[in-house]
Amino acid sequence: MMQTPVADTAPASASFADLDHLFTAQVGRFTGGLSPASLLLAWTDWATHLAAAPGKRLDLALRLGRAPDADAVAADPRFAAPAWQQPPYRQWAEAFLRLQDWWREATHGVAGTSAHHEALVAFAGRQLMDMWAPSNLAWANPEVLQRTQAQAGLNLWQGGLRWWQDLQRTATGQPPEGMQDFVVGRDLAATPGKVVLRNHLIELIQYSPTTPTVQAEPVLLVPAWIMKYYILDLSPHNSLVRWLVSQGHTVFCISWRNVDEADRELGMDDYRQLGVMAALDAIGTICPEERVHGVGYCLGGTLLSIAAAAMARAQDERLASLTLLAAQTDFSEPGELALFIDPSQLHMLDSLMWRRGVLTAEQMSGAFQMLQSRDLIWSRLVHDYLMGESAPLIDLMAWNADTTRMPYRMHSDYLHQLFLDNDLAAGRYRVDGQPLALQNLRLPIFAVGTERDHVAPWKSVYKIHYLCDAPVTFALTNGGHNAGIVSEPGHAHRHYRLATRPAGGACVSADEWQAAAQLQDGSWWPAWQAWLLAQGSGRRVAPPRLGGRGRRTLDDAPGSYVLQR
Repeated sequence: MMQTPVADTAPASASFADLDHLFTAQVGRFTGGLSPASLLLAWTDWATHLAAAPGKRLDLALRLGRAPDADAVAADPRFAAPAWQQPPYRQWAEAFLRLQDWWREATHGVAGTSAHHEALVAFAGRQLMDMWAPSNLAWANPEVLQRTQAQAGLNLWQGGLRWWQDLQRTATGQPPEGMQDFVVGRDLAATPGKVVLRNHLIELIQYSPTTPTVQAEPVLLVPAWIMKYYILDLSPHNSLVRWLVSQGHTVFCISWRNVDEADRELGMDDYRQLGVMAALDAIGTICPEERVHGVGYCLGGTLLSIAAAAMARAQDERLASLTLLAAQTDFSEPGELALFIDPSQLHMLDSLMWRRGVLTAEQMSGAFQMLQSRDLIWSRLVHDYLMGESAPLIDLMAWNADTTRMPYRMHSDYLHQLFLDNDLAAGRYRVDGQPLALQNLRLPIFAVGTERDHVAPWKSVYKIHYLCDAPVTFALTNGGHNAGIVSEPGHAHRHYRLATRPAGGACVSADEWQAAAQLQDGSWWPAWQAWLLAQGSGRRVAPPRLGGRGRRTLDDAPGSYVLQR
């Protein structure tokens, strides 16, 4: 009897897997990238255990008749206006908040249900409730009714026109209204400098000095590639790059290429080698013999910590210090983003990326908007379309609309190895075939968390304390993931906390740290800059030539990669 050669089964198995990816990707097109299986599993887990908990059900039945806290209506920003304190609007708001509180109790503390499934069911229900909040209904919102009466309906007419214009812009891929006032290289990313290195993945920008002498140790900024680099070089008044240059630092910044379908096989290690390591090599020729202050933001900070750990294992001492801005190294508690991180959901994302070779901005934006749907979706609906008001575009919003793509292999590796399996914190993440240990880090670390960060919650960022014995200075600033970092001196209503754990010092919990660290007014930037000076040699030198001696620079800053669409 003839037997089928074993080798022939491999292509067939791959074809079957491709068929699975194709089917799942088609499903994802109709679900906004969300996995129906993940939601169904969560709902079944919760409902089954709730059905088997008569005590919990009795408690929930009794809670239905309880009124919310007397100040709850005024404390909720959706119902804070005086008009909401009048009947029947106050009663409607109270009923909604009562239902919201009841659902929170119904989806938590159900014995036997996994914490992830509880959070997912609570989140799904909250999305539906937020959609039908009285504040979102024209006939139930007293502010909208008053505006409509005062303007004889003109607000609804203007809001309808704005809705139609926004719909057309979205359908045709046009940028938001007002983007013409924020031109990259003129209004944004306008700090003078030169591109001194270009490879397949990055352009390295060296910025022109503005002081007669500079600190001997240069600064390398490693931004995330999930968005354009110029969050760190926004407008002239709030550019971290420009401010560092004005303080006498030689500043380099990586600008990531906006990848396309042909780059689908680029992985995390390609970003390490072609990004961080290539930049350090170039800086070494421009500023020979000088150690470098490495600064990583968000995903760029995670990559920089991986590179630093690999360098520590190889006894590569080119880094003078490590700064992590809203960057996670332990993903065991990644905040609400964990709602979209489970095996079923990652299979859906893998399939969507497999089909196109990249993860597009449209595929990412839905999840981020749902995490902050109250602020990003529903409050805008009321403000723009029901009240008929128009909020001008600001630089941070313009940057947020300038989106990028991410390659299939890199993002899949990142989500599976870091978010889902937490390999970096567990010592399982491999570089050059060898597992990395963050415990090998000995250089001083400055980490920044932000109080309202939904991408990298500050208590997750704080976990760097538990992963190494290096001296760690931690700053907690107000604001969110972006606005808390873009916190220039002179910005009103800014504050931060700051404390240092010495090398080998005892660890305390994040809550204990927050209680002990003194609140300070103002921007955290000057405190960080003082820390940078303390980690350097103290020497001031003549500014290094742009690109180095005898080398030709390429383009003017901001380069060409940042302009790719």
